[in-house]
Amino acid sequence: VYSGVGPDYRVLVRKARKSSQSYYRQYREIKPVTQLVKSTASVMQEYTQSGGVRPFGVSLLVAGIDGDGIPKLYQVDPSGAYFGWKATAIGKNYVNAKAFLEKRYQDDIELEDAVHTALLTLREGFEGEMTSENIEVGIVSKADGKFRVLTPSEVQDYLDEAT
Repeated sequence: VYSGVGPDYRVLVRKARKSSQSYYRQYREIKPVTQLVKSTASVMQEYTQSGGVRPFGVSLLVAGIDGDGIPKLYQVDPSGAYFGWKATAIGKNYVNAKAFLEKRYQDDIELEDAVHTALLTLREGFEGEMTSENIEVGIVSKADGKFRVLTPSEVQDYLDEAT
């Protein structure tokens, strides 16, 4: 997930994908999320100090599961600084969203409750009506480490339950 300049995000994603593919070709295993974040943050930091290029105007949230089976969530700032979180927000109204998450988040939260908390957090700063057509919800499965985006009907079910 990103907040900021879209083309900058696409450049960083392309670099991260190439880095991950290179890692896979060399080691025949998936690049750990922590290493992916470190390399992406390093690229972003280099652009803050290099002449002739401007810094990336984007903040990232990177989620995944490392080989140890523990879910990870990282925030990467345009400066190249990165932070690990259990729950966080970026973008417009992120201060209120973080405060809301601090009150609602628990370490032993179930997936259903986590999705509801995410939707309630999003609703706090959302302009207009939230529908299954104007939001997306992504989930990283703890069982197999796969990322999937919920279908609009699944999102609508969660929205109906949250109201």
